[in-house]
Amino acid sequence: MNLKQYWAKDYTGRPFALFDASHLAVLGLVAALNLSWAWLGPHLDDNARLAVRVAIAVVLLANEAVWHLWNLTTGQWTAQNLLPFHLCSVMVYLSAFMLLTRNYAAYEFCYFLGIGGASQALLTPEAGRYGFPHVRFWTTMVSHSLLVTAPLYLTVVEGFRPVPASLVRVTAELAAYAVIVMLINRRLGSNYMFLARKPDTPSLIDVLGPWPWYIGWLGLMALAVMGLLYLPFLFF
Repeated sequence: MNLKQYWAKDYTGRPFALFDASHLAVLGLVAALNLSWAWLGPHLDDNARLAVRVAIAVVLLANEAVWHLWNLTTGQWTAQNLLPFHLCSVMVYLSAFMLLTRNYAAYEFCYFLGIGGASQALLTPEAGRYGFPHVRFWTTMVSHSLLVTAPLYLTVVEGFRPVPASLVRVTAELAAYAVIVMLINRRLGSNYMFLARKPDTPSLIDVLGPWPWYIGWLGLMALAVMGLLYLPFLFF
């Protein structure tokens, strides 16, 4: 196949298939990387830890730049769908900031919402018809993989820990952010965070009732995921 096809909007290669060999390979690599921190951590000095943080931040930002460039060059970039207001898009920049500054407030947000949201997106990615090795496959997988990896690295290697008050703060911050995004959606006619309407493609939201009731269910699900992510710290 012509290499240009791996960048093309009208991709004619093999479409993405949930849990196919390429998808499972990515999931396996992400699991192996994050499990390795427990072994690698004690062997990393301050300079090595800084280098890891910078490397993850640079790859996150470079990957995001490639995603926007692909959309621009294929005529798909619009303010209604590609400004950084979806939660995972915000997490890219917040995670880079967290890694470069070791900011604890950013860590709380990225730990609960980055891991919670990106892990679900890794398991059921919105790659459309763009299977391996199309650029959209890579940008989708790299972004969500590192959104999980970044806060786990700070947790396992650098000793960051959420506290009970973190749950309260992140819940309040998420609620405030959702209100802001609702106002942005009303202004732009966009659907960031799927707060204006359900996604156009089938998703879990379809079983949560009509708008606006599904938004409440999404909030409850977010609280449940945050509770599960805090559970290990009750014992360790």
